[in-house]
Amino acid sequence: MKRFHVHVAVHDLEQSVRFYSALFAAEPTVKKDDYAKWQLDDPRVNFAISARAMKNGLDHLGIQAEDSAELEDLRARLAQADISISEQKGASCCYARSDKYWTIDPQGIAWESFHTLDSVPVYGEDRRTQPSTAKNVCCVTGSS
Repeated sequence: MKRFHVHVAVHDLEQSVRFYSALFAAEPTVKKDDYAKWQLDDPRVNFAISARAMKNGLDHLGIQAEDSAELEDLRARLAQADISISEQKGASCCYARSDKYWTIDPQGIAWESFHTLDSVPVYGEDRRTQPSTAKNVCCVTGSS
């Protein structure tokens, strides 16, 4: 079963962790100095915040697949929409290694479809110095 993903860029991580922990009645499942993530079952969502973006607010939306078959199904759906898709295999981002597909919706919102493979000890390359495109939203990687 897939899980909805929301990533919000925040100004004050600790204040935001307190707020979202109260809202969700749960502590983050991942907590770093610059990042926190809640893997919730009610509602079924992967909700992440970070203090690394150039701009606060909605960073991107996404769908987290439970396996590679679900991820490929999501890629096929995106292909039917006749939009540009950027592939990242083995991307290290947000303290995780994942296979991903990125796209930008008609309103300019970045969408990430991904399957998490493992955790990693670093957030990823800091994108504050990089332009935001479908190819390098969230963490920047060398793969595409």
